[in-house]
Amino acid sequence: MPNRDKIRFLMVGGFLGAGKTTALAALAQRLTVQSNRVALVTNDQAFDLVDTQILRQGGFTVGEVPGACFCCKFDDLLSTIEELDDREHPQVILAEPVGSCTDLVATVIEPMRQIYGQRFELGPFTVLLKPSHGMKILSGRPAGFSPQAAYIFEKQLEEADIIGINKVDRLSDDQRRDLRTLVADRFPKKRVLELSGRDGTGVEEWLELLSQERVETEEFIEVDYDTYAIGEAELGWLNCQLIVEGTVKFDLDTILVALAAKIADRLRDVDAETAHLKVLGEGGEASGLVNLVDSNHAPELSVASRASCERAHLVINARVATAPEILERELRAAGMQLADEHNLHLDWRSVQCFKPGRPVPTHRITGTA
Repeated sequence: MPNRDKIRFLMVGGFLGAGKTTALAALAQRLTVQSNRVALVTNDQAFDLVDTQILRQGGFTVGEVPGACFCCKFDDLLSTIEELDDREHPQVILAEPVGSCTDLVATVIEPMRQIYGQRFELGPFTVLLKPSHGMKILSGRPAGFSPQAAYIFEKQLEEADIIGINKVDRLSDDQRRDLRTLVADRFPKKRVLELSGRDGTGVEEWLELLSQERVETEEFIEVDYDTYAIGEAELGWLNCQLIVEGTVKFDLDTILVALAAKIADRLRDVDAETAHLKVLGEGGEASGLVNLVDSNHAPELSVASRASCERAHLVINARVATAPEILERELRAAGMQLADEHNLHLDWRSVQCFKPGRPVPTHRITGTA
C-alpha cells in the first residue's frame, strides 16, 4: 500500500461513540498482516485517554496528542509522528481525531498535502457514522443534543471522502437500509460502506478503498466557527482515574458494569445525553472495558477481564451534553452509590472536567495549491 519514500497518512473521524478505536484496531491488524509497519495516533481534549491504553494493550504502537484536537495541535501531531518514525519507522499512520472535531480537511489534510507533501502520502478521509444518534439527527428527530452539536455531526459527514455506517452487526436489515437511505438522500455523492470493527464486516472493502490516492479537494465545506464552538462547548468532558479497594475480592467486570450503569442512570435523570462513556478497569494483569454510547442503551462489557481482585485501577472518560460541574457531580455520586452497595473504598485521582474551548486551528487551507 504505502509509497516507501513517504509515510501513508490515513485519518478516520466520526462523532463521539462512533466506534473509531475498534474500527482502527481492525484496520491496523489487517494492514499488519499485509506486512505493513503501522502506528496509530490518538487525540483528545484532555489526558488519560482510554483509547490509547486499549490500543497499546492490543499490541499496537500508539502515540497520543492530548490537550486539544489535531487541528489546534497540528504541530504536536507532526512531532508525535516524527517520534514514532524515529522509533518504529511506520509505513502507515492511522490517526483518530477528537470525536467533536470537524473541518479536518482544511485544517489537517490540506496542510499535510500542501505544506508537508514531500513527507506524507494521503489516503481517503473516512468518517464513521454512529447509528444510534445518526438515525435521529439525519431524520430531524431529537437526539438529546443541541442543534449546534448536531451541526458538528452533520459537518463531519459532509467533508468525508468515505462514510462508514459503523456497528452494522448491531443493526437489523431494516435499520441498515433506512440509514443508507438517509445518508444517500443527504450526501448523494459520497461513497458509503457498511462496517463493523467487531466482526470485520466491510473491512476488506474499506482497506481496498484506502489503498487509493486521495482525490484532491475541489470543494471545501463551509464551517460556521461560532456554531461549531457553541456545539463543542455544550459537551461536558471528564477524564479521571480512581483506585477501587475492597475488604474482600470483588469481580472486576461486575463493578465496571455497575458503575457505568449508575452513571448512566444519574445522567438520564438530569436529562443529560451521553455521547460516550468508557470505563477501563485494570486488576493485576487483567483489564476490562465498558462502553456506553447513548442514553437509550445499557452499558456494554466490550472487553471482559474475568478478574477477581481486592484492588483495581479505573480510568473513566465521559463526554456528555451537560455542564462540566453537573457531569462531575453525578459521576462522583454514582461512585459513592457503588462504594456503599459493594463495600468498597474509592480514591479519586487526576480528575479533569471542563468544556472544550473555541477551536483555533494552526492552519486552515481552503484552496488548492
